[in-house]
Amino acid sequence: MCVTHEGLYCSLPDFGYESGIWHGFGTRELSLSVLEGESSRRGLRTVSLVQEHSDTVHRLADHPPGPLTGDALVTNLPGILLVIRTADCLPVLISGSKGAVLAAVHCGWRGTNLGIVHKVVRILRDEFGCGASGLRAVLGPCIASSCYEVGGDVRRAFAGRGHPPDLFRPIQEVPGKYLFDLRAANQYQLCEAGLEDDNIFSISGCTHCEKNLYSYRREAHKAGRLLNFIGRCP
Repeated sequence: MCVTHEGLYCSLPDFGYESGIWHGFGTRELSLSVLEGESSRRGLRTVSLVQEHSDTVHRLADHPPGPLTGDALVTNLPGILLVIRTADCLPVLISGSKGAVLAAVHCGWRGTNLGIVHKVVRILRDEFGCGASGLRAVLGPCIASSCYEVGGDVRRAFAGRGHPPDLFRPIQEVPGKYLFDLRAANQYQLCEAGLEDDNIFSISGCTHCEKNLYSYRREAHKAGRLLNFIGRCP
């Protein structure tokens, strides 16, 4: 069951069962200053990214001295809050080794096509010793497949990398256009990477339809960014 905290963010208690893990998916009411204030109160320092729709993953052995460019963060250190910004793209939070290793991933269609969540799971397995079957992931709000219209170029890009064709549904009234299921694409990748179905959680909700969430497709350049986060309190 999803729990909403004062209208600022929502979380899944079943996902954050590990002691000291704080996570959430922000609404448009959660500002960076509010998040940083609450983080400081919990003994956490925030780390975010200059996101570029890539498959670049940063492993944090300490709090970085300057800005990082990429689309995923991984750490096994307490006291660091990993932050991902979204406005229709899918945020994915991952916990391994009972919360000893954490990851936050920004999944747009480009990063998804590059297999960014699969890459993160591989890093957690090979570099941090996390068994894939013991990993837990939660997928936050994103644009729903019923609202995510894409062109044939996106469909061909996914087909070229061997993704399931049923991620795309033709729009009969608009030839050459398709409805794309971003959430299902990343669920598929997580399962392919070895996560068990029972360890993949999801918060439903469409950013394009729900007015308390930012949507680039709905608001264009006026859209802010939702703050999605996970960290282990010291």
